[in-house]
Amino acid sequence: MGFWKRLRLTLDMIKFEHSVFALPFALTGALLAFRESRLDPRSLAGKLMWIVAAMVGARSAAMAFNRILDRDIDARNPRTKMRHLPAGLLSSRFAWGFVVVSLLVLLLAARALNPLCFYLAPVAMAVVFFYSFTKRFTTFSHLVLGFSLGIAPTAAWIAVTGTLDPRILWLTAAVTFWTAGFDIIYSCQDYEFDCGQGLFSLPRRFGIAGALWIARVFHLTMIACLLALASAFHLGWLSLAGIGAIVLLLLYEHSLVKANDLSRVDAAFFTVNGYVSVLFFLFWAADMYFLGRPGVS
Repeated sequence: MGFWKRLRLTLDMIKFEHSVFALPFALTGALLAFRESRLDPRSLAGKLMWIVAAMVGARSAAMAFNRILDRDIDARNPRTKMRHLPAGLLSSRFAWGFVVVSLLVLLLAARALNPLCFYLAPVAMAVVFFYSFTKRFTTFSHLVLGFSLGIAPTAAWIAVTGTLDPRILWLTAAVTFWTAGFDIIYSCQDYEFDCGQGLFSLPRRFGIAGALWIARVFHLTMIACLLALASAFHLGWLSLAGIGAIVLLLLYEHSLVKANDLSRVDAAFFTVNGYVSVLFFLFWAADMYFLGRPGVS
């Protein structure tokens, strides 16, 4: 099999297109940093380019590592046994090579951004790699996954300013609870498998109905964090409209999934959450562009 075909299969394996989930939140963190620090707008494009490169490198490495680590589990799960590694479409050796190259992309981008980003890059990767082990020993693996994505906007803030403002942690918390919530919904599909294999998840611990209620609580917490974030940065009505749009999308997402009917989980997981992240970014970017900096009406 040729290199380019294996690369295409690897990108399909890691669902490369799903980078859209966390990337808009990272870009929002970057725009908030520019807004607050009043940096030269001419430097924005270059910073955003390296932030995107770092995000793509980090997510690609994390997803490929997760697929490698879970290949034996995936082979036993009827839902996942046809994934690329257990099905023999890709070799573990090529996948490991992809992980290494993705890590190098992350480190290159982090070095181009600022020294603090470069020093913290290994810490960030330790967090996201750690997630891949958590389903083997903790019910709260969903929150670890959420935090793995949630650090993206804070990392973007550091990439722009070289420092940390505690206010941006509201966005980290929001993304953490949003991701954990939709991951719980998605993991309900594996309830019987997790029970049979002794794997840990909230659906296994509380049942599917209980887990879906926890997902709702997590998404309510996300909305509370976004409202706190908008208040902390003195944002305007467009940011609140964006939060309103997210509320409607999350209500729709939860309407798609019932404890006795998981047939629409894919629509809830893939389609709705893609809209959540993109619409959030568009509304908040518009707020910062049209309504200006604090005190500007």
